[in-house]
Amino acid sequence: MTGGRQDGGMELGSRGVVSAVVGDDDTAVRVGSGDVPVLGTPRLLALAEGATVEAVAGLGDGRTSVGTRVELEHLAASPVGMRVTVEAVLTEVDGARLVFEFEATDERDVVVGKGRVERVVVDRERFLARLPRVDRG
Repeated sequence: MTGGRQDGGMELGSRGVVSAVVGDDDTAVRVGSGDVPVLGTPRLLALAEGATVEAVAGLGDGRTSVGTRVELEHLAASPVGMRVTVEAVLTEVDGARLVFEFEATDERDVVVGKGRVERVVVDRERFLARLPRVDRG
């Protein structure tokens, strides 16, 4: 991690990287976001969120982070078999609120997506305890 210490022990400039090869299950067809066999936008978002989680891995003290807001531009298509890498950088810390900028590139160094993800640091047990109970029986 790089950068100066901020609230809650987070460091500005902390980075997370996630990489995946686009498979059939990642396509717009399979995730229901279109009818072409390329990386679906929901899957790109999942990779971006994964990179933000990686950037703040090890929060400790029973803490985790949850996504609260996303801005995403899906700029280029990535076919099945293409490797896509997403790098997220922590750019702002405001109390428990974390803001990340991310960029996704393919193996040709084409920028396929970019955007911003906001997350909030929460106590895992308290968060789970507040969930509504669902009775399906």
